[in-house]
Amino acid sequence: MSRKRVLILSEGFGSGHTQAAYALAAGMKKINPGIQTKVLELGSFLNPVVAPIILSAYRKTVVTSPALVGMLYRKQYEKPINRLTRLALHKIFYTHTANLIKQLKPDLIICTHPIPSAVIARLKSAGLKVPLYTVITDYDAHAAWINPEVDRYLVSTPEVRRLLLNRGIRPEAVHVTGIPVHPNFWTTRNKESVRKELQLRNIPTVLIMGGGWGLLFKKQVLDSLTSWRDKVQLVFCTGTNDKLASKLKSHSGFNHPNVVILGHTKEISKWMDASDLLITKPGGMTCTEALAKGLPMLFCESIPGQEESNRQYFVTSGYGETLEAEAIDRWFERLTNRHRTVQSKSARHQAFKINYKPDRCAHDLVEMLFDPSSSNLSLNHNTEPHTLRQYSM
Repeated sequence: MSRKRVLILSEGFGSGHTQAAYALAAGMKKINPGIQTKVLELGSFLNPVVAPIILSAYRKTVVTSPALVGMLYRKQYEKPINRLTRLALHKIFYTHTANLIKQLKPDLIICTHPIPSAVIARLKSAGLKVPLYTVITDYDAHAAWINPEVDRYLVSTPEVRRLLLNRGIRPEAVHVTGIPVHPNFWTTRNKESVRKELQLRNIPTVLIMGGGWGLLFKKQVLDSLTSWRDKVQLVFCTGTNDKLASKLKSHSGFNHPNVVILGHTKEISKWMDASDLLITKPGGMTCTEALAKGLPMLFCESIPGQEESNRQYFVTSGYGETLEAEAIDRWFERLTNRHRTVQSKSARHQAFKINYKPDRCAHDLVEMLFDPSSSNLSLNHNTEPHTLRQYSM
């Protein structure tokens, strides 16, 4: 079996897109260690000076003007990336990306963000013969994801597949695989043992996450949560928001043995294993990781747009609820009475969990990669020697 190279491209607008890219790389290599993978945030890689400025501006807009983000999302919802934007992307990325592909010689390009997907699609329209797969990392499908040159779309649910079919995508090009998660989320560990490892008490535990940027909740919600601190262990994950972490640590309400302030961590899998309930923004990746762990969710304020769609999907499916004082008290009372799962809706929850297999996306991609019928395109690799050793081995 020949060794295959896979280039996975993302962008840093939010943490989920790149997280999905690394999850795919790890999953594919776990299934077939001979696969060579390389993950790049295309904008940051090609424009390391300008990209952080753009990302910082985006982050500030999300934090200070979420309504504006939602308005733009809805206004452009049915509109693919327009010709002017595609031209701008062409001017910024086209030549450098073409050279990058020539050097890396991938057998497959996977995109987990619309921008690199549009860039590669443009290259394909100009003659690039490498298959392009797009992995949609939410429970919705904005038209910006759609490009006629994409060979396959991998989507979260049958509902998202129908959205793409309604926009004219060929049925055979859209595959329901679920959103990929890292192999760490493919299995679940014993709560008691992982709590001991993390130096937590073996009592009902709630993980509170504010997204990759550490966005959290209103004072009223925090007060409601900490009112249970004598009976429920609270783990606040603030992500990269060090200022918020320091603020919480200095607050008297958080000075308690059952309250943990956790900053950026690469061990969210363990913290989910240790928890009985997750309170979070409805980001596509975080929700899917919790789904893989069988962890019920309460959703705090979401960024208007795709996060609203994510929340609606999980609430409608019976695997989460909207965060409010009544829900907090009801869930925490249930936890303290040792009802650690959502028994009141067990049938719906079990059916929902069975429909999601956390390793399926990686398995399907490996199968497509080695199946000659996975693409009608013949690969046209340049015969020049590599000048970059970019693939992980």
